[in-house]
Amino acid sequence: MSRILVTGSADGLGRAAADALLSAGHEVVVHARNEERAAGMQGLVDRGAGLVLGDFADRDVVRRIAAELNEAAPLDAVIHNAGVWSGPAVMPVNIIAPYLLTALLRGPRRLVYLSSGSHYQGRIFLNGIDWQGDQPGSYADSKLFLTTLAAAVARLRPGVLSNAVDPGWVPTRMGGPGAPDDLELGHRTQAWLASSDDPQALTSGGYWYHQRRQQPHASVLDENFQDRLLHTLGEETGTALA
Repeated sequence: MSRILVTGSADGLGRAAADALLSAGHEVVVHARNEERAAGMQGLVDRGAGLVLGDFADRDVVRRIAAELNEAAPLDAVIHNAGVWSGPAVMPVNIIAPYLLTALLRGPRRLVYLSSGSHYQGRIFLNGIDWQGDQPGSYADSKLFLTTLAAAVARLRPGVLSNAVDPGWVPTRMGGPGAPDDLELGHRTQAWLASSDDPQALTSGGYWYHQRRQQPHASVLDENFQDRLLHTLGEETGTALA
């Protein structure tokens, strides 16, 4: 069985994925932004899940969590689920945090990044982006960058299975009660990519929707754009992607 980190697992898709992976017998590490959110995860912890705490809007906290995880048993997979829809934390949480975790965590051979169909509306311009989160960021832009990160990691780390997933518009706290997609299908693909020995799940560089590969925004597969994004994120954080 695998040891799998699921970020942003206090509720919604992250919690559903963590629950499914625990039920399948995997060793799961869950993540909550703060102790108040963690209190609602006691059921997962009682079933054996490990827990890390910290607000991904703060990159120093992300670094501290990465260091804690590197001191523990090696991770086999990471599901980068944590995300916010709007406000100043969009860029710090949706792209800076997963970038830093990807750069700093040692060992994971499977990386799953939660994208969105909104990434098709993202802009490829990297100049003028407020990576620090002093101003509200664009959700669509952040998901385009995240999907591109997944593709870049697949290209640059041939020993790692790196994929992006569109879970659909599902009825979570973020998606709202009127969201039309299926919550069960919404979390199934990321759990499958993180743990399954199905030949399709053992591929890399995909953009997935309900366990089917889709064609992402054309810029996601543009190696020049990938390299420019990684250079920008490396300079911004002071941490290069090895």
